Amino acid sequence: MRYCSTRGEVGGWDFRQVLFSGYAPDGGMFMPETVPSVSPETLKAWAPLSYPELVVEVCSLFIPEDLIPKKDLQGLISDALSKFSVPGAVSIAKLKHGLSILELFHGETLAFKDLAMTCTVRFLEYFLRKDNSRATILVGTSGDTGGSAICSARGLKGVDVVVVFPRGRITPVQEKQMTTNLEDNIHVFAADGTSDDIDVPLRRLFGDRELVTRHGLMSLNSVNMARILVQLGHFLYAYLRLSGVEQWQAGQPLPVLDMVVPTGGAGNIAAGCIVKHMGVPLRFVAMVNSNDILCRAVQKGDFSMAPSVTQTLAPAIDIQDPYNMERVLWLLSGKNGPLVKHMLQEFQKTHRLPLPDTLHKELCSFMSSGSVGDKGIVEAMRRCWEENHYLLCPHTAVAAWYHYHTPPRPGENRCYVATASPAKFQAAVEEAGLVLELPEEVKALAGKATRYVDLEMGEDWDARLRERIEAIGAARARGASFYTAA
Repeated sequence: MRYCSTRGEVGGWDFRQVLFSGYAPDGGMFMPETVPSVSPETLKAWAPLSYPELVVEVCSLFIPEDLIPKKDLQGLISDALSKFSVPGAVSIAKLKHGLSILELFHGETLAFKDLAMTCTVRFLEYFLRKDNSRATILVGTSGDTGGSAICSARGLKGVDVVVVFPRGRITPVQEKQMTTNLEDNIHVFAADGTSDDIDVPLRRLFGDRELVTRHGLMSLNSVNMARILVQLGHFLYAYLRLSGVEQWQAGQPLPVLDMVVPTGGAGNIAAGCIVKHMGVPLRFVAMVNSNDILCRAVQKGDFSMAPSVTQTLAPAIDIQDPYNMERVLWLLSGKNGPLVKHMLQEFQKTHRLPLPDTLHKELCSFMSSGSVGDKGIVEAMRRCWEENHYLLCPHTAVAAWYHYHTPPRPGENRCYVATASPAKFQAAVEEAGLVLELPEEVKALAGKATRYVDLEMGEDWDARLRERIEAIGAARARGASFYTAA
């Protein structure tokens, strides 16, 4: 298995190289050069597997034995997913009227990012120990990714984590999950801007090949292909549990499952697109909040950013640049790197992109999309509670809104992805007039000391982050504690 850039100028990279990277050197994103097919017989054989076992099977298709032997892969993934609060790390809540919720939020930071993040960090640690090397992880976050990266990598020898979050645009719980980690290898920045603003200097830093090489600079955002690989397991697990594939007989068509996914950066959508290209019959509904660029792209072929990012009750998907759509467009265009390069470079310059008719048709055949405002989010949260005594986080409510307005037809299999626990979004729960009992670990965050650095609007964020990365490298070269040395 080899990996290439979506922009067509880089290819032949192995999994280790891709793991220790951010954007590709040509500015694109890494994808497998070939997508392996999964036969109906294999899907039926996988039906009894637990989520961790399934992640091992799917990752082994993309990670060759000569890099991580399957026995080692099993150990890494088993260890990564062993500390989640439910057996098997994920669960499915089957509620009234066909509302099946895929719960992906049972990790330490109560968000779906924990699943792929813990596994990716185990892969990273495996190679660092093997090579006796170090890495600097640079992460921009819209809320959940930063906390998950920190919790997965804090205290690890040979790893420093630099996280940038949009100040005032995430919840207090999300912020505290980042700023209360005082380990020497954790470096947190609060930026006076949006998550899209943060992506701009990060993309420039990853484009500096000398900096990347000298400091082992890498990403744990869903820019990192390893994150996407683990997320393939979400959709396979849902399909195997909810489609009825275990009753499939040779000669019959495979049953279809609809997946309704709340999305911001489109990482889960990219993973789902790969799974569909593997031969799994999934139909996707990408649900967004008032930041509706993805919805407009599907419905009108207009992949253009709005003038500003709207703050909503679902802050983790307050994104106007769903950067993983580059991976989706690459697959749907038949892996046309030059076309993707032209389109995305134009989009980065103008923030506007009318999709070519052929590509728009392919996108519409892959998924439909809808947009939900705060009123709809509150409506879905209240209705789910009234009917099921089940509390949705506002992001999951973005997906559940679709259920209440377009309910499944008789015999139709459908799954709604729950990306986070409502415990992280107390203000949204209160806005819905509902009561939330906070977990003890969330309550404990309030009394903890914090450490972070402000990035003000008008400052050169690129230079500030570069300076910190250089200072971290200098301290580690001396074998010194960074904060003691600083």
